[in-house]
Amino acid sequence: MQFSEKSRVWIYQSNRPFTANEEADVQNTLDEFTSQWVAHGSQLAAKGEIRYSRFIVLLVDEEQAGATGCSIDKSVQLMKQFEQAYGIDLFDRFNIAFRKDGAIQTASRHEFEMLIQQGEVTEDTVVFNNLVQTKKDLDTNWEVPFKQSWHARVFSLKPQVP
Repeated sequence: MQFSEKSRVWIYQSNRPFTANEEADVQNTLDEFTSQWVAHGSQLAAKGEIRYSRFIVLLVDEEQAGATGCSIDKSVQLMKQFEQAYGIDLFDRFNIAFRKDGAIQTASRHEFEMLIQQGEVTEDTVVFNNLVQTKKDLDTNWEVPFKQSWHARVFSLKPQVP
């Protein structure tokens, strides 16, 4: 199924990576959920996927049918079921994901601030902008250098000494 660049996106970041078995189970559940996801009786053109064993991404092509409050609530309920079933946290928006040495790491807001102060996070550190709202933004603005993300407005970098 092709999705418009304007498709709506929701990203849920786990506080830990999924195991292979968990990822398979979550993906099966996402496939089943999106195949039956409706808004006011209209089938949504939707899909769910897991990226990097840590991020659950839901897409809805609203050019075909738009998500509504009730349909969005159903997806939130599903995420809460995943939290309970797998002992994960998908709603902590200050659990910050970034790349370090090619691997995806997460840190609490406080830990992330400490990493900045220690020079472990720099303006070029790739961070994940889970606030993207469209497929186009997901493809172009989800994984970005710190200096190009909302993180740069919230956290100040330690000046680098030459």
